[in-house]
Amino acid sequence: MIDLNITFFFQLVNFLVTLVVLNAILIRPVRDIIRQRRDKMSGLLGESEQFAGQADTKLKNYEATLVKARAEATAERDKARAEGVAREQVILADAGRQAQDYLEKSRQEVAAQVKTAMDTLKGQVDALAAKATAKVLG
Repeated sequence: MIDLNITFFFQLVNFLVTLVVLNAILIRPVRDIIRQRRDKMSGLLGESEQFAGQADTKLKNYEATLVKARAEATAERDKARAEGVAREQVILADAGRQAQDYLEKSRQEVAAQVKTAMDTLKGQVDALAAKATAKVLG
């Protein structure tokens, strides 16, 4: 059986004193450090969730801005294309009118030259006919 003598009580007191000292020097500070680390990790986790939410919001805003910018660029490109087509039509119509005017002017010049040539030939017909008659008659 267990023999209880004074050394047992000294060992018990020694154990309790060691337990109190270790609690004060080691266990309590380690628990405090663990609690601080847990609190810090919770705070950082909350901050990271907040930053993730902000990043998601900013990403959605960026995408919306990008969609809007693309739509504006498409509208601007379509507008420029329509203006180019309209300008092309005006230029082609103007070129067609100029070609028609040039063609009409050329026709008038040719008609005037033909008339002048015909008038000249009509004036010379009588003289040529008289010469031809004189040659034939003799």
